[in-house]
Amino acid sequence: MAKEASKKMDALQKPLTPSAQLAEIVGKDPLPRGQVVSKVWDYIRKHNLQKPTDKRVIVADAKLKPIFGKDECTMFEMNKFLAQHLK
Repeated sequence: MAKEASKKMDALQKPLTPSAQLAEIVGKDPLPRGQVVSKVWDYIRKHNLQKPTDKRVIVADAKLKPIFGKDECTMFEMNKFLAQHLK
């Protein structure tokens, strides 16, 4: 069982290359998935992109819209969209 846990940990720690659109936010260097999510959240907070009435909803600006493919998404959907921009 410990081996299974370490495999999952390796997958989360593996550096992934962001797409050109995502690189505008997190940089072009390969990063582990967790750091990508953290940098995107930093960007969201810095630019005040959470809906005031519901902080779970992220309002896409010009840089996030190509990643999300729509004007807004929930924080739960965000990881699904980010995964499509990492290889």
